[in-house]
Amino acid sequence: MCTVCRPLSVSSCLSCLSCIVLQRDVDPRHLLRLGSGEKSLLKGSSRGKDAAGNEDVFSKQGRVNWSLARRLQLLSQVQYLAVSLDIAGDVGYTCETAEYFQLEHVQSRIEKFNLEMAEDNAVVNSIFPFHKYFENAEQPLFKGVDCDVDKEVAMGCFRHIENLFEELSDYRAFELLRTQAHRADYLLTKQARIVAMTCTHAAMTRKRLVQLGFKYDSLVMEEAAQVLEVETLIPMLLQDTDSVDGSRLKRVVLLGDHHQLPPVVQHPAFQRFSHLDQSLFSRFIRLSVPHILLDKQGRARPEIAALYSWRYNGLGNLPLVTAGGEYAVANAGFAHSFQLINVPAFQGKGEFCPTPHFFQNLGEAEYVVAVYQFMRLIGYPAEKISILTTYNGQKSLIRDIISQRCRNPMFGDPARVTTVDKYQGQQNDFILLSLVRTESVGHLRDIRRLVVAASRARLGLYVFGRQNLFQNCQELAPTFNLLLKKPSVLQLVDGERFPCARMNDEGDSSNTVIDINDVTAMGVIVYQLSQRVTSDPASIKKDDDGATPVVTEQEKVLPEPMDVEEE
Repeated sequence: MCTVCRPLSVSSCLSCLSCIVLQRDVDPRHLLRLGSGEKSLLKGSSRGKDAAGNEDVFSKQGRVNWSLARRLQLLSQVQYLAVSLDIAGDVGYTCETAEYFQLEHVQSRIEKFNLEMAEDNAVVNSIFPFHKYFENAEQPLFKGVDCDVDKEVAMGCFRHIENLFEELSDYRAFELLRTQAHRADYLLTKQARIVAMTCTHAAMTRKRLVQLGFKYDSLVMEEAAQVLEVETLIPMLLQDTDSVDGSRLKRVVLLGDHHQLPPVVQHPAFQRFSHLDQSLFSRFIRLSVPHILLDKQGRARPEIAALYSWRYNGLGNLPLVTAGGEYAVANAGFAHSFQLINVPAFQGKGEFCPTPHFFQNLGEAEYVVAVYQFMRLIGYPAEKISILTTYNGQKSLIRDIISQRCRNPMFGDPARVTTVDKYQGQQNDFILLSLVRTESVGHLRDIRRLVVAASRARLGLYVFGRQNLFQNCQELAPTFNLLLKKPSVLQLVDGERFPCARMNDEGDSSNTVIDINDVTAMGVIVYQLSQRVTSDPASIKKDDDGATPVVTEQEKVLPEPMDVEEE
């Protein structure tokens, strides 16, 4: 058994990791998700839904319900097999009756087939006993051209039937265990092969897991560089040590990035003087313990990856991101795949603090939401857009603005509105990033936080901030020097919709480029587009001239911003 652990702050990513595991042809019945994030596992995936379309299948209770439904499905197949063999009786009533049916009727026919195949000149098609059961398979089942090929087809059919009864035997315990709790414990200790949980959940349930006799051989800890050193040890102690064989744990794999944010330590003295924010992963790297360093990235466009690849020695790109596909296509409506957009003072001020350390920037918040609205109006899916910021105060302000500006269903909510710190370990196609500060750089001066912020986007990264502040920060220079090679005003491409046919060629000048000088101009474009969609939903796809409305000075009318005190 393998146990996968992650820090609590990235619990939602553990669900994404579980989805990737399932894509590797792992049997769903062998995967179990523990902890508060279990409900998000496989959200929107057909493999994560039961027959009624309900999600949350891979939580403990969801797995029990899924297993019971799967048991009934398999028993119905057993009954169909009995009918195909002209066997009377309700052999598909329980797993026990199905097992007797297999031993008496199915296994005997397979053994008889094997004996007859040992004789010379045997014809597979004439002695195969399950023709009627496989009548829905591709016909003819046996071509009759090559006996060895036909025999292999027959062996494949036998394996299918054997797997049917083998899986049923795993569900036989559900006929004896009557409570959901006992059934869930059975799944955890007997059936699950991959158990996913956070380190915090492991600490909370360790005593219970030890009492159940939970056993595992391998431990994979993802985002290990973001886990406290003592928390790294807890998942290694979720099982008792055998008095004869010793510890069953054979291997521990730590996956992480010591160039990104470390564990969070709330006590400043402990963090500064005791170095409790150093993870075991980072300690091993500092002590030069032999390790494997990945030298290729397959997440972002090469030009976006260049914003943070300077922090890694020799980081290149996988062929996936250079061969074409979605990486070769431009972002619809945008002249560049990434930009630093300078946001001047809005209504005479930049950053402000309604309460201590609760930094907000109304101009950036309005600008970010306006760009999000623009993207939605030209066809971008909301689930492909995430809004990040460097402070909780700005996160709250952006959420409030979205709740007022985006109540119309044509906008909806973006995939996430959160802080950079909380978004570590996650990604999305398009990231809108608000830097907030206008008087001092703040904690973005930590290069590790900058690496996290710059590396979340796959296809588009649009950074909103005060240019003259961040361009003078020496620690951030390698990234901001690249950002400043692009214009500091947002440049939109006229008349495009998502998905875009234009290739990602910065030298392409065949389309009209509109400079958006401030948040007011952006608001006017959003207002005009939204009015056109409201009056005629089809008009946004094809106007008289097929172009996005151009803003004139007389048309700059933006809805009144919210009163800051209400935030």
